[in-house]
Amino acid sequence: MGSVSFPLLCDFWPHGDVAKKFGVFREAGGMSERAVFIIDKDGVVRYIDVHEIGEEPDIEQIFEELARLT
Repeated sequence: MGSVSFPLLCDFWPHGDVAKKFGVFREAGGMSERAVFIIDKDGVVRYIDVHEIGEEPDIEQIFEELARLT
């Protein structure tokens, strides 16, 4: 992503633990919604974007939100 460097979180084990804490886990299907959370270096959630599984997030919007943090 160009000059933007950031860590990514994998919610593998315990299965869905982080997604449950963020309220985007689908118990019935055993998976999370398609969700993007941008958290700043102080741990403050700055952006939330949640979509149905088949929908794609707006990548340009995510880049704009990330750019605001730099």
